[in-house]
Amino acid sequence: MHIGELAERSGLSLRTLRHYDEIGLLTPSGRTTAGYREYTESDLERLLVIRRMKPLGYSLEQMTTVLAAINDATQQHDIAELDRFIADAEDRRTALLGQVAMADEFLTRLRSLRGAEG
Repeated sequence: MHIGELAERSGLSLRTLRHYDEIGLLTPSGRTTAGYREYTESDLERLLVIRRMKPLGYSLEQMTTVLAAINDATQQHDIAELDRFIADAEDRRTALLGQVAMADEFLTRLRSLRGAEG
């Protein structure tokens, strides 16, 4: 698939995809004779993993490390390293849930103020 279809299917912008290619986070599987990027379903799956890491606050460098570990784990069965990343992702998720809870409290407070005026 071309970059436009990848952008549409992943929900990410063309600019983001080009940036990921420039830094080596997601390189296209091939190029057409005209030089256009070509992506596979595996590339899309990798991109969706990247997209899922973003809300957890992973830096681009950390994403590269996690993706390499995922690749190694599938090829070499390095479960210990994968377990470390699972624990880290769980910690990040817990922190994110705490932030969501605070945002909910804030919204509740704002809505109560709106109701007090009516």
